[in-house]
Amino acid sequence: MAGYSGTPLWKKLGYKTGMSAFVNGGPKNYRSLLALPPDLQVEWLTHPKSDIEFVHLFATSASELKAKLKSYRYKIVPNGVIWVSWPKKSSGVKTDITEDTIREVALPMGLVDI
Repeated sequence: MAGYSGTPLWKKLGYKTGMSAFVNGGPKNYRSLLALPPDLQVEWLTHPKSDIEFVHLFATSASELKAKLKSYRYKIVPNGVIWVSWPKKSSGVKTDITEDTIREVALPMGLVDI
């Protein structure tokens, strides 16, 4: 799914061939939403392990976000990526997460904002 910019979602997120990836709490059709090209091979992990290159976590509360980030922070490789997704206000799903919340939780853990 490219969205309004025309850039495919997988490219926006930074998926690269050969990387290991773990998705926590994402939609059931996550992989189909990415629309990865056939030649882009990703090692999809069903359980988190050490040395993960890419984690995409979905959270609806700040406490859930903090617990998940604590859990995955030291499971990623040094240049690994953790993407955080949360419900938009217009979704109707109750959430106390904003971009500022993510920074407040992630930056003290040594994670950086991109």
